[in-house]
Amino acid sequence: MQDIVALAAMVALIALLVWLGVRALRADHVVVKWGGVGLAAMLAVTLSGVSGLTAAGIVKQHTRSAPVPDLKIEATPERIARGRAIANGFCAGCHSKSGVLSGGGDVGEDLPLPIGSFVPANLTPAGVLKLWSDGEIFRAIRNGVDAQGGWLAIMSFTNAGRLSDDDTRAVIAYIRSLPATGEPTRDPPDHFSLLGLAMLGAGLLPDAKPVFTGVIVAPPKAPTARYGRYLLSYQDCRECHGKDLSGGVPGQLPPLGPDLIIVKDWSQAQFITTMRTGVDPNGHRLEEQMPWRPIGRMDDDELAAIYQFLAALPRS
Repeated sequence: MQDIVALAAMVALIALLVWLGVRALRADHVVVKWGGVGLAAMLAVTLSGVSGLTAAGIVKQHTRSAPVPDLKIEATPERIARGRAIANGFCAGCHSKSGVLSGGGDVGEDLPLPIGSFVPANLTPAGVLKLWSDGEIFRAIRNGVDAQGGWLAIMSFTNAGRLSDDDTRAVIAYIRSLPATGEPTRDPPDHFSLLGLAMLGAGLLPDAKPVFTGVIVAPPKAPTARYGRYLLSYQDCRECHGKDLSGGVPGQLPPLGPDLIIVKDWSQAQFITTMRTGVDPNGHRLEEQMPWRPIGRMDDDELAAIYQFLAALPRS
């Protein structure tokens, strides 16, 4: 609603500038006449462009949709244990400040531009998920759409939707098993600023991942490059380290990550130690924006699988 009010205010200001330009045309003094017309026209055209992009951003913000799958998840001990492992090694990177999934800090504060405020939700029963069906939670993870059909922008920018169907069900079973902790997240959790809406309308923000309604099957869990490829398909390493993991590109919205070819010079044990301690074999401490803590909670086989995949990357 605030966005609509701001857009209406811009339209009103454009109308005022047009009116002032018309009034300037009636002036007797040449400088006042044409200076006023030129200034009013320049401001009106600029503001029209901004308001047009903002309107396009608002429309884009409300056009994402995806069907809700019909499912009811059985919470077996094995499924809950698998969901806990995924949540600790992935979801907690955003949704936890205290070791539980009771909500995270504002992701927008870590972005280089003030495009908005984006707060990872409280996933325990203290939040709204207790009112959602299993299918609605599945849709939110897979396609970044909430129970009311609203766009979960940051979720759709991440790779959470690439979790396999079984792993997504496991995460839901684990979430359902949690005790209520913390405070409910504000509604809606994502809010674009006017700059963010204009950039969204201009196509200057990352594209949301395409809506996908098919089936995703993970390979067998093992310390192999094949399983490592799957783990990195849903982890967000490529958002910082580039689509080929050969380093981030200047100007990207997420922080710049280095070329992960450096892992080739490490042993598997050194890689696992780095992910567990946040200090690489050269004594360099990893940046706090790098989610090494949740990644380090993965078990040895998972970290070995990631290492095997990274170590097999071709040198550029």
